[in-house]
Amino acid sequence: MKRIAAALLLVLSPITLTAGEPAPDTAWVDQSRQLAMQLGGQLKGELTKAIAEGGPMAAINVCYLRAPEIAAQLSQSSGARVGRTALRVRNPSNAPDDLERTVLEQFAADLGSGPIDRPLEAVFEIRRGDAVERRYMRAIPTDALCLTCHGKTIAPELAAAIARDYPKDQAIGFEQGQLRGAFSVVWPAGPLNPVP
Repeated sequence: MKRIAAALLLVLSPITLTAGEPAPDTAWVDQSRQLAMQLGGQLKGELTKAIAEGGPMAAINVCYLRAPEIAAQLSQSSGARVGRTALRVRNPSNAPDDLERTVLEQFAADLGSGPIDRPLEAVFEIRRGDAVERRYMRAIPTDALCLTCHGKTIAPELAAAIARDYPKDQAIGFEQGQLRGAFSVVWPAGPLNPVP
């Protein structure tokens, strides 16, 4: 676990440079932030529209079918792996790896300590010899829209449909403001130069 913590670099942490060492290029952070915001924006837009047109039951198809499609499109166009993860997942394929779990636990603690007026983000780099893997995460706080399918009280027919599509569902019982999960962007390991 010490190795994981040592690889973590929070966005707001200062970066210490050795004399003569070039300043790190953080353009990949901005690109990652944009990808996360695209995934979140498209998903929320489609969920809002589906619920308005077909009620909460229509939202299940958006999460079940469209969310993975949107993430796959963004991944293909960027070259990064773009997706969502959480401590309590609905879809087992969104389970966090150890590093994501560490960040999610910190996000949950931060949100649990009171209202936060800025997005919670984390970036980290894992160096492997002459290569580096760059990763970005952005917290997803539970909002009113999320509570329809992830809250403490879910309509019986909706709960039955969720159980049918997600038999191992862990993503219920949330309250507004709690950590629902995070958007995750992982750039493949490559040279130390910046991501294009």
